[in-house]
Amino acid sequence: MSLIDRFIDSNCQSYGDFHKNCRVRVPENFNFGYDVVDEYARISPQKLALLWVGEDGSDRHFTFADISELSNRAANLFASYGIKKGDMVLCTLKRRWQYWVINVALCKLGAVIIPATFLLTAHDVEYRVNAAEAVAIVSVNEPAIADAIDEARPNCPALKTIFGVDGQREGWEDFTATLGDYSPEFPRPTGEAATKNEDLSVMYFTSGTTGMPKMVVHNFTYPLGFIVGAKFWHHLDDDDLHLTVADTGWAKCSWGKLYGQWICGAALFVYDMEKFVPENLAEVLSKYRITSFCAPPTIYRFMIKTDLEKYDLSCIKRASAAGEPLNPEVYRKFYELFGVKIYEAYGQSETGPIFANFHFDEPMPGSLGKPSPMYNIALLDENGNPCEEGEEGEVCISVANGTPVGLFTEYYKSPQQNDETRYNGWYHTGDIVWMDEAGYYWFVGRADDVIKSSGYRIGPFEVESALMTHPAVLECAISGAPDPVRGQIVKATVVLARGYAPSEELKKELQNHVKHNTAPYKYPRIVEFTEELPKTVSGKIKRKQLRQEAEAKAKAFRELAGETKV
Repeated sequence: MSLIDRFIDSNCQSYGDFHKNCRVRVPENFNFGYDVVDEYARISPQKLALLWVGEDGSDRHFTFADISELSNRAANLFASYGIKKGDMVLCTLKRRWQYWVINVALCKLGAVIIPATFLLTAHDVEYRVNAAEAVAIVSVNEPAIADAIDEARPNCPALKTIFGVDGQREGWEDFTATLGDYSPEFPRPTGEAATKNEDLSVMYFTSGTTGMPKMVVHNFTYPLGFIVGAKFWHHLDDDDLHLTVADTGWAKCSWGKLYGQWICGAALFVYDMEKFVPENLAEVLSKYRITSFCAPPTIYRFMIKTDLEKYDLSCIKRASAAGEPLNPEVYRKFYELFGVKIYEAYGQSETGPIFANFHFDEPMPGSLGKPSPMYNIALLDENGNPCEEGEEGEVCISVANGTPVGLFTEYYKSPQQNDETRYNGWYHTGDIVWMDEAGYYWFVGRADDVIKSSGYRIGPFEVESALMTHPAVLECAISGAPDPVRGQIVKATVVLARGYAPSEELKKELQNHVKHNTAPYKYPRIVEFTEELPKTVSGKIKRKQLRQEAEAKAKAFRELAGETKV
């Protein structure tokens, strides 16, 4: 039994009907913890909610009754440490099963969860905790992130408590070991403690091209924004077992392995892998008979280049992709190997799916798909005028009649960023696309310079800031360079300080320097030295020019190697 029809009409038979008539019904004071998780626990307590599998082969099955009870215990545990409605809690939990319990618990409490990657440095932790005034951290106890948290702790005045989920650590509270000590009952709060639709519920730190990461906040209606994606893009049914390959520190986790999927009644499959190995992933897909699979294009690129014929992947009925543009060649090869078509979608941390190849029509390889009915979307040119068919324009979402369900509330404590992206009745995404004559949309690129590499979003400013702390660097610019596997890789163009000369040894030293001063995945895989950076008259670095030069070099290399354009 599914709850989806309480919130949306799921019986649309065509894209036209879907786009015209499909609207989300938003209950008063909606709370995902009570109105979805606890409701499933009431009407179908033994329904599978979560199947978690570790790399060692261990697995755990959680029903909705289990998630309901464990989240109640967790809410009581957090409340005993003074965590309450409106408090911010940073969570670096990788793919541990505890994340789903903690997310629901904080939702019931009315606290704000801040999902964060485990790749943060001490500087990253300190910035995020202080910017959000987080009162608690819940984390895996692994040395890299745990040491970073402990190093940052003395510099975070609002931070009161740190919880670990993997056993004892000095100065940390043991979340998992003490969870059973708390009551399995947590009545829905009333009065001032009760949550309202407009209250803040989720915060993401997302990279931009200037300044430090932006704080994107969503309210309590946010989970409802993913019903359309789960039902009409993933095309999930009540008996599906769905796997989205995403760490809990990224917004893609909310997109693909939590809100919409549970509302549709599907069970979540979580593979707690340390590192992506195509053969290992194929083995669990086959063993546990996953029916729906979603991953960034990078995963698909590795899968089609790996011999997976010995694995029975006939269980996969539907495949989907998001995070970066999907190369049509990858789509065709995956279909040739496994007989499954990949349905692509596009959105941001600020939104749910904006465009998708919805199940009503055949997917269009390489296209973002068609607009979601969740938003009133327009492509606008530089003067704010609507674009014609075939003309490139910025994706904009109407906010003239208020913020639609699924769209973020604001950039937290940043009126300037809000003013720069919301004006004249539109939210400006900063992404450039065009529409073809059939109504499909095609991605062109960012209006800014955020780099998307293997599904990660990387802001140039953060990497430049890390590089500039090295004495050899006088000036630098970070841009994206094309890569056949990762989509893009980080490229650093560096002007050296006096007394330093270009060398391969210095390149490696700068790469290692970045790895130690910000998240390691952000390090520049290409380092080029130059006498000066290209700049505008006003002194701004021309990153677009650097990006175009890298693209031209990549094209020339492909032509030299005899590759043909897809």
